[in-house]
Amino acid sequence: MLLESLDAVESRYREIQKLITENISDYQLVAELSKEKSDLDEIVGKSREYRAALKSIEEAEELIASGDEELGQLAQDDIDRLTPVAEQLEEDLKSLLVPKDPRDKKNVIMEIRAGTGGDEAGLFAADLYRMYTRYADTNNWAVEVISQNDTGIGGFKEIIFLIKGRGAYSRLKFESGVHRVQRIPTTESSGRIHTSTVTVAVLAEVEDVDIKIPDSDLKIDVYKSAGAGGQNVQKNSTAIRITHLPTGMVVACQDERSQLQNKLRAMSILRAKLYEIEEQKRQAAEVAARRAQVGTGERSEKIRTYNYPQSRVTDHRINISSHNLQNVMEGNIDIFIDELALRDEAERLAAIESEE
Repeated sequence: MLLESLDAVESRYREIQKLITENISDYQLVAELSKEKSDLDEIVGKSREYRAALKSIEEAEELIASGDEELGQLAQDDIDRLTPVAEQLEEDLKSLLVPKDPRDKKNVIMEIRAGTGGDEAGLFAADLYRMYTRYADTNNWAVEVISQNDTGIGGFKEIIFLIKGRGAYSRLKFESGVHRVQRIPTTESSGRIHTSTVTVAVLAEVEDVDIKIPDSDLKIDVYKSAGAGGQNVQKNSTAIRITHLPTGMVVACQDERSQLQNKLRAMSILRAKLYEIEEQKRQAAEVAARRAQVGTGERSEKIRTYNYPQSRVTDHRINISSHNLQNVMEGNIDIFIDELALRDEAERLAAIESEE
């Protein structure tokens, strides 16, 4: 089965090389083909190494079967050396052939909302926003705030922001869900530990070509942007509220200075939400083949607890804890993301193998 899959990949790889040569003057097509070729380079390279190792092992086995003791011993040495190499290449190739989420290379729209816990939940929402911006800085990704609703004491009732960078979604998609914090609020005089929650939603930014939204499906309202305390910060009506009539979904944006910019931002969020709905439907249809994947992003799922008194952060999906909470809040969350990504890939691979 593996060799058949590799045959198909190599066949496509040769076809791409031929198409690039034949269409050298079509810059757009060549760019698209070159990108596809780049995605296949590693698979094809390892595939050729794997086939060469298998061929060498087969030839060595034939020498052993010939009965020549001296050559047979040399051949056995080759088999002993090449077998683990071939096994490792096989594992690498299986991993590379696991179907990737088409959204993995997309930018990310993140929504952080205060849940239960009042002002303390809003303050923790701000802490999480800072954590993700630090993580973005570490990966050289850009962060742009789309919309925010402040609590007035340094927290957020809600903040929506864009993280731009190759592979951002592939890493941050595991952050969707309920984040629980246990700590003593600064306003708590008795020193009692409070438990609050914040919800995080992670959406892949999608383009017009990914999902079409007819104008007839939209109701667009324009109003004046409001600042803290409700004062109008602009005399002109620049804020946008878009209602998607078929679903009743409402998206608003007022942080940009022009009506057009706010509309573009709001449409970007709406496309991402509608695309996510369609993706969830698709995943639901495949649930029999691939059940309960890690990091589904269900908001009802309590994914992580941040315990300040014990300086401990625990991810409940993988039962892994960090005992350096301050380090985590500085954006060092790869301890969780790396393991979640590995388990997600393992489940994808298991689903493929169960179908073979």
